[in-house]
Amino acid sequence: MKKLEKIVFHLEGEEPVEFFVLEQTRIGGFHYILVTDFEEGDGEALILKDISKDGEEESVYTIVSEDEELHAVAGVFENMLEDVKFV
Repeated sequence: MKKLEKIVFHLEGEEPVEFFVLEQTRIGGFHYILVTDFEEGDGEALILKDISKDGEEESVYTIVSEDEELHAVAGVFENMLEDVKFV
């Protein structure tokens, strides 16, 4: 198993949160990442969308929660990763 990249999110007024990046893709001009809270085994997974503007120094991510977008992006990640299934 390859070593997963770890990223840290700094939420305003809260403790930093760490996630491991399982995969990333670009769809419709937006960058999406699939992250999990555990490097190995089953964990919670989130699909995050980079909503920052081109050229900005730092990325700004939001959790994908709109059903149609979530279903479409989840399908792409399922095709990219053999052992990932969204329920």
